[in-house]
Amino acid sequence: MTINPAVIVYALIFIAVLALVEGLYLTVFGKSISLNSRMSRRLALMEKNQNREEVLAQLRKEMSQHMRARSIPIYSILASKAQKANIAFSPIQLIGVMAGLSVFAYLGLTVGTPAEGPVRVLIAIVMGVGGVYMWVNKKAKKRVALMEEQLPDAVELMVRSLRVGHPFASAMGIVAKEVPDPLGTEFGLIGDEAAYGRDVAESLKAFAERMDNQDLRFLAVAVTIQQQSGGNLAEILEGLSKVIRSRFKLFRRVKAITAEAKWSGMFLSSFPILALVMILMLKPDYFDEVQETSAFVPAALAVGVFLILNIIYMKIMVNIKV
Repeated sequence: MTINPAVIVYALIFIAVLALVEGLYLTVFGKSISLNSRMSRRLALMEKNQNREEVLAQLRKEMSQHMRARSIPIYSILASKAQKANIAFSPIQLIGVMAGLSVFAYLGLTVGTPAEGPVRVLIAIVMGVGGVYMWVNKKAKKRVALMEEQLPDAVELMVRSLRVGHPFASAMGIVAKEVPDPLGTEFGLIGDEAAYGRDVAESLKAFAERMDNQDLRFLAVAVTIQQQSGGNLAEILEGLSKVIRSRFKLFRRVKAITAEAKWSGMFLSSFPILALVMILMLKPDYFDEVQETSAFVPAALAVGVFLILNIIYMKIMVNIKV
Protein backbone atom coordinates (compact mmCIF):
# COMPACT_ATOMS: atom_id res chain seq x y z
CA MET A 1 0.00 0.00 0.00
CA THR A 2 1.59 3.27 -1.18
CA ILE A 3 0.39 6.86 -0.94
CA ASN A 4 0.52 8.95 -4.09
CA PRO A 5 2.94 11.82 -3.27
CA ALA A 6 1.23 14.14 -5.76
CA VAL A 7 -1.86 14.37 -3.54
CA ILE A 8 0.31 15.42 -0.59
CA VAL A 9 2.01 18.03 -2.77
CA TYR A 10 -1.39 19.45 -3.80
CA ALA A 11 -2.45 19.74 -0.15
CA LEU A 12 0.82 21.37 0.91
CA ILE A 13 0.65 23.92 -1.92
CA PHE A 14 -2.92 24.86 -1.01
CA ILE A 15 -1.97 25.25 2.67
CA ALA A 16 0.95 27.43 1.58
CA VAL A 17 -1.45 29.59 -0.47
CA LEU A 18 -3.65 30.18 2.59
CA ALA A 19 -0.64 30.98 4.76
CA LEU A 20 0.76 33.38 2.15
CA VAL A 21 -2.41 35.46 1.83
CA GLU A 22 -2.70 35.83 5.62
CA GLY A 23 0.97 36.68 5.99
CA LEU A 24 0.82 39.22 3.17
CA TYR A 25 -2.26 40.85 4.72
CA LEU A 26 -0.63 41.23 8.13
CA THR A 27 2.63 42.44 6.56
CA VAL A 28 0.95 45.19 4.52
CA PHE A 29 -1.51 46.47 7.14
CA GLY A 30 0.09 45.50 10.43
CA LYS A 31 -1.19 43.61 13.46
CA SER A 32 -3.95 46.17 14.12
CA ILE A 33 -5.87 44.78 11.14
CA SER A 34 -6.33 41.52 13.04
CA LEU A 35 -9.49 41.05 15.09
CA ASN A 36 -7.36 39.63 17.89
CA SER A 37 -5.75 43.04 18.48
CA ARG A 38 -6.81 44.71 21.73
CA MET A 39 -6.52 48.19 20.23
CA SER A 40 -9.05 48.98 17.52
CA ARG A 41 -7.70 49.73 14.06
CA ARG A 42 -9.09 53.26 14.14
CA LEU A 43 -7.18 54.10 17.32
CA ALA A 44 -4.03 52.48 15.92
CA LEU A 45 -4.29 54.59 12.75
CA MET A 46 -4.91 57.76 14.75
CA GLU A 47 -1.87 56.99 16.87
CA LYS A 48 0.27 56.88 13.72
CA ASN A 49 -1.51 59.68 11.88
CA GLN A 50 -2.85 62.52 14.01
CA ASN A 51 -4.95 63.84 11.13
CA ARG A 52 -8.49 62.73 11.97
CA GLU A 53 -9.82 63.59 8.53
CA GLU A 54 -7.30 61.38 6.73
CA VAL A 55 -8.03 58.43 9.02
CA LEU A 56 -11.77 58.90 8.49
CA ALA A 57 -11.30 59.07 4.71
CA GLN A 58 -9.20 55.89 4.70
CA LEU A 59 -11.69 53.94 6.82
CA ARG A 60 -14.66 55.15 4.78
CA LYS A 61 -12.88 54.07 1.59
CA GLU A 62 -12.23 50.59 2.99
CA MET A 63 -15.80 50.46 4.24
CA SER A 64 -17.46 50.81 0.83
CA GLN A 65 -14.88 49.88 -1.79
CA HIS A 66 -15.89 46.24 -2.20
CA MET A 67 -19.59 46.79 -2.82
CA ARG A 68 -18.76 49.36 -5.50
CA ALA A 69 -16.75 46.70 -7.32
CA ARG A 70 -19.57 44.16 -7.65
CA SER A 71 -19.71 44.78 -11.41
CA ILE A 72 -16.31 43.12 -11.88
CA PRO A 73 -17.16 39.57 -13.11
CA ILE A 74 -14.62 37.58 -11.09
CA TYR A 75 -14.84 39.82 -8.06
CA SER A 76 -18.62 39.66 -7.75
CA ILE A 77 -18.34 36.32 -5.91
CA LEU A 78 -16.22 38.00 -3.23
CA ALA A 79 -17.73 41.48 -2.91
CA SER A 80 -20.35 40.82 -0.23
CA LYS A 81 -18.12 38.66 1.95
CA ALA A 82 -15.14 41.00 1.56
CA GLN A 83 -17.36 43.88 2.66
CA LYS A 84 -18.53 42.04 5.77
CA ALA A 85 -14.95 41.05 6.54
CA ASN A 86 -13.88 44.67 5.94
CA ILE A 87 -10.86 43.51 3.93
CA ALA A 88 -8.45 46.43 3.67
CA PHE A 89 -7.13 45.27 0.29
CA SER A 90 -8.77 47.16 -2.56
CA PRO A 91 -10.64 45.06 -5.14
CA ILE A 92 -7.81 45.47 -7.66
CA GLN A 93 -5.25 44.46 -5.02
CA LEU A 94 -7.30 41.42 -4.03
CA ILE A 95 -7.57 40.31 -7.66
CA GLY A 96 -3.81 40.84 -7.93
CA VAL A 97 -3.33 38.64 -4.86
CA MET A 98 -5.43 35.93 -6.55
CA ALA A 99 -3.26 36.17 -9.67
CA GLY A 100 -0.03 36.10 -7.67
CA LEU A 101 -1.12 33.09 -5.63
CA SER A 102 -2.19 31.30 -8.80
CA VAL A 103 1.30 31.86 -10.24
CA PHE A 104 2.85 30.61 -6.98
CA ALA A 105 0.63 27.51 -7.07
CA TYR A 106 1.53 26.89 -10.73
CA LEU A 107 5.25 27.05 -9.94
CA GLY A 108 4.77 24.67 -7.03
CA LEU A 109 2.79 22.25 -9.19
CA THR A 110 5.41 22.45 -11.93
CA VAL A 111 8.20 21.56 -9.52
CA GLY A 112 6.33 19.02 -7.40
CA THR A 113 3.93 17.19 -9.73
CA PRO A 114 4.10 15.52 -13.16
CA ALA A 115 0.72 16.93 -14.25
CA GLU A 116 0.25 18.26 -17.78
CA GLY A 117 0.51 22.01 -18.43
CA PRO A 118 -3.23 22.73 -18.93
CA VAL A 119 -4.07 20.70 -15.82
CA ARG A 120 -1.49 22.65 -13.78
CA VAL A 121 -2.92 25.95 -15.01
CA LEU A 122 -6.48 24.94 -14.12
CA ILE A 123 -5.54 23.63 -10.65
CA ALA A 124 -3.38 26.72 -9.98
CA ILE A 125 -6.26 29.07 -10.80
CA VAL A 126 -8.61 27.05 -8.59
CA MET A 127 -6.09 27.19 -5.74
CA GLY A 128 -5.45 30.92 -6.12
CA VAL A 129 -9.08 31.99 -6.39
CA GLY A 130 -10.40 29.32 -4.01
CA GLY A 131 -7.73 30.04 -1.39
CA VAL A 132 -8.56 33.76 -1.33
CA TYR A 133 -12.28 32.98 -1.24
CA MET A 134 -11.86 30.62 1.72
CA TRP A 135 -9.69 33.19 3.50
CA VAL A 136 -12.20 36.02 2.96
CA ASN A 137 -15.13 33.79 3.93
CA LYS A 138 -13.40 32.80 7.18
CA LYS A 139 -12.63 36.45 7.96
CA ALA A 140 -16.25 37.46 7.28
CA LYS A 141 -17.72 34.73 9.49
CA LYS A 142 -15.33 35.54 12.33
CA ARG A 143 -16.01 39.27 12.13
CA VAL A 144 -19.80 38.91 11.98
CA ALA A 145 -19.84 36.43 14.88
CA LEU A 146 -17.62 38.66 17.02
CA MET A 147 -19.75 41.69 16.24
CA GLU A 148 -22.93 39.87 17.26
CA GLU A 149 -21.25 38.89 20.53
CA GLN A 150 -20.01 42.43 21.25
CA LEU A 151 -23.21 44.30 20.40
CA PRO A 152 -25.22 43.67 23.63
CA ASP A 153 -22.30 44.81 25.81
CA ALA A 154 -21.74 47.86 23.61
CA VAL A 155 -25.40 48.90 23.86
CA GLU A 156 -25.35 48.43 27.64
CA LEU A 157 -22.21 50.58 27.83
CA MET A 158 -24.05 53.32 25.90
CA VAL A 159 -26.98 53.01 28.32
CA ARG A 160 -24.71 53.57 31.33
CA SER A 161 -23.06 56.53 29.60
CA LEU A 162 -26.42 58.13 28.80
CA ARG A 163 -27.63 57.70 32.36
CA VAL A 164 -24.67 59.61 33.79
CA GLY A 165 -25.41 62.52 31.49
CA HIS A 166 -23.31 61.97 28.38
CA PRO A 167 -24.89 62.83 25.00
CA PHE A 168 -25.37 60.00 22.53
CA ALA A 169 -22.34 61.01 20.43
CA SER A 170 -20.12 60.89 23.52
CA ALA A 171 -21.60 57.51 24.49
CA MET A 172 -20.63 56.16 21.07
CA GLY A 173 -17.15 57.64 21.53
CA ILE A 174 -16.78 55.74 24.81
CA VAL A 175 -17.77 52.52 23.05
CA ALA A 176 -15.20 53.26 20.34
CA LYS A 177 -12.46 53.58 22.98
CA GLU A 178 -13.45 50.75 25.31
CA VAL A 179 -14.67 48.06 22.89
CA PRO A 180 -12.13 46.33 20.61
CA ASP A 181 -12.69 45.65 16.95
CA PRO A 182 -14.84 45.18 15.01
CA LEU A 183 -17.39 47.36 16.87
CA GLY A 184 -14.73 49.71 18.23
CA THR A 185 -13.67 50.98 14.83
CA GLU A 186 -17.21 50.97 13.40
CA PHE A 187 -18.70 53.03 16.23
CA GLY A 188 -15.70 55.35 16.20
CA LEU A 189 -16.23 55.86 12.49
CA ILE A 190 -19.91 56.67 13.05
CA GLY A 191 -18.91 59.14 15.78
CA ASP A 192 -16.40 60.82 13.44
CA GLU A 193 -19.03 61.09 10.71
CA ALA A 194 -21.45 62.67 13.20
CA ALA A 195 -18.75 65.20 14.17
CA TYR A 196 -18.52 66.25 10.52
CA GLY A 197 -22.28 66.64 10.15
CA ARG A 198 -23.71 63.29 9.11
CA ASP A 199 -26.84 62.12 10.89
CA VAL A 200 -26.09 59.35 13.42
CA ALA A 201 -29.24 57.39 12.55
CA GLU A 202 -28.31 57.47 8.87
CA SER A 203 -24.80 56.18 9.64
CA LEU A 204 -26.24 53.39 11.79
CA LYS A 205 -28.65 52.38 9.01
CA ALA A 206 -25.80 52.26 6.49
CA PHE A 207 -23.74 50.17 8.91
CA ALA A 208 -26.65 47.76 9.47
CA GLU A 209 -27.26 47.32 5.74
CA ARG A 210 -23.57 46.85 5.02
CA MET A 211 -23.32 44.08 7.61
CA ASP A 212 -26.83 42.74 6.88
CA ASN A 213 -27.46 42.45 10.63
CA GLN A 214 -30.96 42.57 12.10
CA ASP A 215 -29.83 43.66 15.58
CA LEU A 216 -28.01 46.67 14.11
CA ARG A 217 -31.19 47.54 12.21
CA PHE A 218 -33.08 47.49 15.54
CA LEU A 219 -30.48 49.89 16.96
CA ALA A 220 -30.78 52.23 13.97
CA VAL A 221 -34.59 52.21 14.19
CA ALA A 222 -34.51 52.91 17.94
CA VAL A 223 -32.22 55.92 17.47
CA THR A 224 -34.34 57.18 14.56
CA ILE A 225 -37.58 56.94 16.57
CA GLN A 226 -36.01 58.75 19.51
CA GLN A 227 -34.78 61.55 17.23
CA GLN A 228 -38.19 62.01 15.61
CA SER A 229 -40.52 61.39 18.56
CA GLY A 230 -38.37 62.03 21.64
CA GLY A 231 -38.32 59.88 24.73
CA ASN A 232 -35.76 58.42 27.09
CA LEU A 233 -33.09 56.95 24.85
CA ALA A 234 -31.39 55.17 27.76
CA GLU A 235 -34.56 53.18 28.52
CA ILE A 236 -35.10 52.40 24.85
CA LEU A 237 -31.56 51.12 24.46
CA GLU A 238 -31.76 49.15 27.71
CA GLY A 239 -34.79 47.28 26.40
CA LEU A 240 -33.04 46.81 23.07
CA SER A 241 -29.94 45.34 24.76
CA LYS A 242 -32.14 42.78 26.53
CA VAL A 243 -33.80 41.85 23.23
CA ILE A 244 -30.44 41.53 21.46
CA ARG A 245 -28.97 39.42 24.26
CA SER A 246 -32.05 37.16 24.27
CA ARG A 247 -31.83 36.74 20.50
CA PHE A 248 -28.14 35.94 20.79
CA LYS A 249 -28.84 33.27 23.43
CA LEU A 250 -31.62 31.81 21.29
CA PHE A 251 -29.39 31.59 18.22
CA ARG A 252 -26.64 29.93 20.26
CA ARG A 253 -29.16 27.42 21.64
CA VAL A 254 -30.49 26.63 18.17
CA LYS A 255 -26.92 26.28 16.92
CA ALA A 256 -26.14 23.80 19.72
CA ILE A 257 -29.32 21.79 19.09
CA THR A 258 -28.74 21.57 15.32
CA ALA A 259 -24.97 20.95 15.54
CA GLU A 260 -25.37 17.17 15.21
CA ALA A 261 -27.53 17.50 12.10
CA LYS A 262 -25.11 19.96 10.51
CA TRP A 263 -22.10 17.76 11.15
CA SER A 264 -24.00 14.76 9.77
CA GLY A 265 -24.80 16.75 6.65
CA MET A 266 -21.18 17.84 6.28
CA PHE A 267 -19.98 14.26 6.71
CA LEU A 268 -22.44 12.85 4.19
CA SER A 269 -21.51 15.59 1.71
CA SER A 270 -17.76 15.20 2.09
CA PHE A 271 -17.50 11.42 2.50
CA PRO A 272 -17.69 10.52 -1.24
CA ILE A 273 -15.00 13.10 -2.05
CA LEU A 274 -12.79 11.95 0.83
CA ALA A 275 -13.27 8.33 -0.21
CA LEU A 276 -12.19 9.19 -3.77
CA VAL A 277 -9.11 11.03 -2.49
CA MET A 278 -8.16 8.11 -0.24
CA ILE A 279 -8.55 5.64 -3.13
CA LEU A 280 -6.28 7.76 -5.33
CA MET A 281 -3.74 8.08 -2.52
CA LEU A 282 -3.65 4.40 -1.59
CA LYS A 283 -4.08 2.90 -5.07
CA PRO A 284 -3.36 5.45 -7.82
CA ASP A 285 -3.97 2.89 -10.60
CA TYR A 286 -7.43 1.91 -9.31
CA PHE A 287 -9.28 3.47 -12.29
CA ASP A 288 -6.68 2.62 -14.97
CA GLU A 289 -8.73 -0.24 -16.44
CA VAL A 290 -11.90 1.79 -16.94
CA GLN A 291 -10.72 5.34 -17.61
CA GLU A 292 -9.97 4.54 -21.27
CA THR A 293 -13.50 3.29 -21.93
CA SER A 294 -16.13 5.47 -23.63
CA ALA A 295 -18.44 5.40 -20.59
CA PHE A 296 -15.86 6.73 -18.12
CA VAL A 297 -16.21 10.47 -18.84
CA PRO A 298 -20.06 10.49 -18.91
CA ALA A 299 -20.14 8.43 -15.71
CA ALA A 300 -17.64 10.75 -14.02
CA LEU A 301 -19.70 13.80 -15.05
CA ALA A 302 -22.89 12.17 -13.76
CA VAL A 303 -21.23 11.37 -10.43
CA GLY A 304 -19.98 14.97 -10.19
CA VAL A 305 -23.49 16.32 -10.83
CA PHE A 306 -24.98 14.02 -8.18
CA LEU A 307 -22.29 15.05 -5.69
CA ILE A 308 -23.09 18.74 -6.25
CA LEU A 309 -26.82 18.07 -5.87
CA ASN A 310 -26.10 16.13 -2.69
CA ILE A 311 -24.12 19.03 -1.20
CA ILE A 312 -26.85 21.54 -2.11
CA TYR A 313 -29.64 19.35 -0.74
CA MET A 314 -27.78 18.64 2.51
CA LYS A 315 -27.07 22.33 2.99
CA ILE A 316 -30.78 23.14 2.53
CA MET A 317 -31.82 20.44 4.99
CA VAL A 318 -29.51 21.59 7.81
CA ASN A 319 -29.95 25.33 7.27
CA ILE A 320 -32.32 26.03 10.17
CA LYS A 321 -34.06 29.41 10.04
CA VAL A 322 -35.08 31.11 13.29
